[in-house]
Amino acid sequence: MFLRVQRNGSREYLLIVENQRIDGRIRQRVLHRLGRLDQLQQSGALDGLIQSMSRFSNKLAVLGAHSAGQTETGTAVTLGPAMVFERLWQQLQLPAILDQLLAGRRLEFALERAVFLTVLHRLCAPGSDRAAEQWRQDHRIEGTQTLALHHLYRAMAWLGEPLPGGEQVDATLPQKAPRCIKDVIEERLFERRRDLLTDLSLAFFDATSIYFEGEGGQTIGEYGFSKDHRPDRKQMIVGVVLAQNGTPICSEQWPGNVSDVTTLLPVIRRLRERFGISRLCIVADRGMISAQTIQQIEQKHPDLKYILGARMRSDHEVRDVALGWPEPFRQVRGPRTRSKDRSPLQVKDVRFKGDDGRQRRYIVCHNEEEAVKDRADRETMVAALKDKVKHSPKTLMGNKGYRRYVKADDQRMQIDYQKVEDEARFDGKWVLRTNWHEADAQEVALRYKDLWMVEAIFRTTRSILQTRPIYHRCDETIRGHVFCSFLALVLRKALEDRLSAAGASPEWAELMRDLEAIHEMPLRLENKRYLLRTPVRGAAAKALSACGLAPPPTLRELTE
Repeated sequence: MFLRVQRNGSREYLLIVENQRIDGRIRQRVLHRLGRLDQLQQSGALDGLIQSMSRFSNKLAVLGAHSAGQTETGTAVTLGPAMVFERLWQQLQLPAILDQLLAGRRLEFALERAVFLTVLHRLCAPGSDRAAEQWRQDHRIEGTQTLALHHLYRAMAWLGEPLPGGEQVDATLPQKAPRCIKDVIEERLFERRRDLLTDLSLAFFDATSIYFEGEGGQTIGEYGFSKDHRPDRKQMIVGVVLAQNGTPICSEQWPGNVSDVTTLLPVIRRLRERFGISRLCIVADRGMISAQTIQQIEQKHPDLKYILGARMRSDHEVRDVALGWPEPFRQVRGPRTRSKDRSPLQVKDVRFKGDDGRQRRYIVCHNEEEAVKDRADRETMVAALKDKVKHSPKTLMGNKGYRRYVKADDQRMQIDYQKVEDEARFDGKWVLRTNWHEADAQEVALRYKDLWMVEAIFRTTRSILQTRPIYHRCDETIRGHVFCSFLALVLRKALEDRLSAAGASPEWAELMRDLEAIHEMPLRLENKRYLLRTPVRGAAAKALSACGLAPPPTLRELTE
């Protein structure tokens, strides 16, 4: 039963109608004609009728009383993020994994709920565990009402707790990074998603540094090369392995003085022995490559494929042979015709025998757009150098960008125009080294470009999933704290996959803002208590639908 407007010439009439099924078809039957719409509106009869009818609707009566300020209200709580990510948390079977590992332990608090709270906080309002405990008070997260700050600390310590001695045989770096409970969680989570990797699997690996506000734990905080440009702070190294579709597979944590080139082999060993991936192609950036690393890969894992970024300036094979290879480039993608088109790409396949007699394969890649940008940047820098050389030459040696193009001659700083000219050969280029000899050069280049999604993950970790600040004093709690950011990445990717399958791709910041806007407010009217929900915005509605969830009723009565 509903209202309908019927037009008759220039006049409109308001009718009460209902739908009826007649001979398999839906037809409308007029129950009552209320009169001309303009006259009902002018006389106020329509308003009176609606107000009179609302007395028989408890929902409308409460909403009307609330609009008139006749209800007592309480503090609103946020429920959007917990609804969506709780569903994903359950679907990934993380509660079952944690419960299995906790078997035999008697705890007086819900550790699984403490872990979920910490992970959810990473997604919504990144910060310390102390901030997570305070943030929880404004959100409805089932099972977390009795959690205190020390429960979160104990949960983090459990995640980073080293396994017994017999389990340390397969540690990536036994002396510096023992196997922990968090490693077992990653491996059991992978078992439940084993269809992620195909027969020839691509695994993307990269590492970054995270510096500490405090002392940096007992052993994990060390001084090293800081990618945050904070050499004055102790740091740790965090590595992440992604599957070819961007799904996080596992994470690694090492002391801050571990070099990138020493991390690749242990990760390969773990992927093969602990994750059981027999066929694997590892893709990593040039920071992971060294002659010794490649030699060890080929000796210990002769059937493993790799695609590694090569250093163009310091490696003589790359600089003198690969970049000067006489064959022309082959075009993979031409210039953009629209702003959304993918960037242009050309490749050159270079194969020769190295000084040690082994077969080499390099893929030289060229992006004309990047070449134009590199050329313009260099010209700008040289123009600035001319002024610096004249007026403040002492400042040049402290700037790495400037120092590349200057030389000292008779105790004077001068621009080295030969270096400027030599640098032009690197414009818009990058070089890959691979032993995947049967793959097309285009395929190798495109797979390496997918490594940039790992770098995007790290940018996400530093911004939306900010791990810092880390104030913990024990290595165990630090490892657990950082691991929760990895679990947050897993949940984020799971949500993005479901949204993509539903044909939606909202901006992450917009999505989180809309989820945070879903509130429930307690009301009291005539000794009855209700919960009033705010409207669900567009991006949040898409997320709920993609996860198979329906928002709570707009108004619901609370019973004892």
